[in-house]
Amino acid sequence: MLHLDLSGAGPLNQQLARALKAAVLDGRLAPGARVPASRELARALRVSRNTVVDAYEQLVAEGFLAGRVGAGTFVALRAAPRPPRPAAALRAPRLSGWGRRVRDGERAQAALPSRRQLRFNLEYGMPLVLPALQSAWRRALSRAVDRSGLGYMPPHGLPVLREAIAAYLGRRRGIVADPEDVVVLAGTQQGVELASRLLADPGDRVLLEDPCYPGTRRVLAALGARALAVPVDADGIDTARLPRAGARLAVVTPSHQFPSGAVLSLPRRLALLAWARHHDAWIVEDDYDGEFRHDGRPLAALKALDADGRVVYVGSFSKVVFPALRLGFALVPPALREAFRAARFLVDRGSPAVVQQALADLLASGRLERLLRRSGQALRQRRAALLAGLVRHCGAALEVEGAAAGMHVTAWLRDVAPGDLPALVAAAERVDLGIYPITPHYASPPCRAGLLLGYAALAPRDLAEAARRLGGVLGARVSSRTARGALRHNARSGGVGR
Repeated sequence: MLHLDLSGAGPLNQQLARALKAAVLDGRLAPGARVPASRELARALRVSRNTVVDAYEQLVAEGFLAGRVGAGTFVALRAAPRPPRPAAALRAPRLSGWGRRVRDGERAQAALPSRRQLRFNLEYGMPLVLPALQSAWRRALSRAVDRSGLGYMPPHGLPVLREAIAAYLGRRRGIVADPEDVVVLAGTQQGVELASRLLADPGDRVLLEDPCYPGTRRVLAALGARALAVPVDADGIDTARLPRAGARLAVVTPSHQFPSGAVLSLPRRLALLAWARHHDAWIVEDDYDGEFRHDGRPLAALKALDADGRVVYVGSFSKVVFPALRLGFALVPPALREAFRAARFLVDRGSPAVVQQALADLLASGRLERLLRRSGQALRQRRAALLAGLVRHCGAALEVEGAAAGMHVTAWLRDVAPGDLPALVAAAERVDLGIYPITPHYASPPCRAGLLLGYAALAPRDLAEAARRLGGVLGARVSSRTARGALRHNARSGGVGR
């Protein structure tokens, strides 16, 4: 009897059909060979005869088997087996230049460790999700099902959502927006990618902050653009070091620089806009978490100061609602409106209409903004718990920056060399703590060791415990280094082992 391996996935008749098809394709059932009678195979496999009959009928319909009246069922002559190919003979596909650059960027990203399973995980970018927000979203989505059309929607977004986003930007970010200039996207990453494709050609120079979000660097690498890193300090991107000519585009995060947390000062905002005007260049303003500012009054968005129509403003609701939403937007200058809409159509014909309608309802009703105020309060409590814990347990071992906004802080380590960070991260993992070096975000590695510590996804008591464990890891490392230094001193003085 032919050996058939039923996978256990799906109904039995489908499992059997897959197993028989595999036997035909790998040559175990040759063309013209008779397959067992349905009763015989059902008895051997201990399944019902109807299961076998259904599987045979499916394979007859697909052309793998053929029935002969009075003779039985046979492998179709045209169902030639697929000759096995050794793995060494399989050649990698020939990709385009863009495809090769995308693949190489993905491999580099995959090499970075993920430690989401750790109990005290300070991973940046993990959002705060309030139960009240989940409930509000569930109700809005239920209402939206009955209010959404079933045909194709405008690829650049439902009019009701674009109107709601324009009004929202006016209230929250001080931007006077025409709904016609709003393009609904899948998030800020898509906004940066579309803007880069539309405004820069392969080989063009594009300015990036150093450090910056790695996804932006990958977008430009895939495009084939020449990324030019401009250093960031406490006042944001250093506009005194902008190139005098030759750059087509600049991608910046002025409201809360990622990952340093710096806020671009007003003089530098004006200088950046003047640079774009003078050099006929464009600016992409990535406002990935501008909603959450904890200290002081926020500066107006760069887009609010853009009198020349040089800024493409991109934002996302993935941070303020939840990442699974995958909805964002671009507010584009009128001169780019047609190109952005056309590009959005080519990508995927637009975002799901039901999801757009639900978000529009939350925005228009004011419910989302009320929930955001609660989220902001919760984030401030969590930030306070982390900062207090770092002061208490880490003391002078680190210096915190970028705590005024967002969902993470930068911690510069005073007694750790950059080369020692992997060992520190491994030591933290051993106590169920996830910490993340800032180094991968730099084009040129910094001369000091730094960590990105996210606080949105942990409760205050867990953040206090995470800070305690970090202090223990840092203290153990300092103690170990002190002990090694004492041993070296004793060795020089002849005192080892006494």
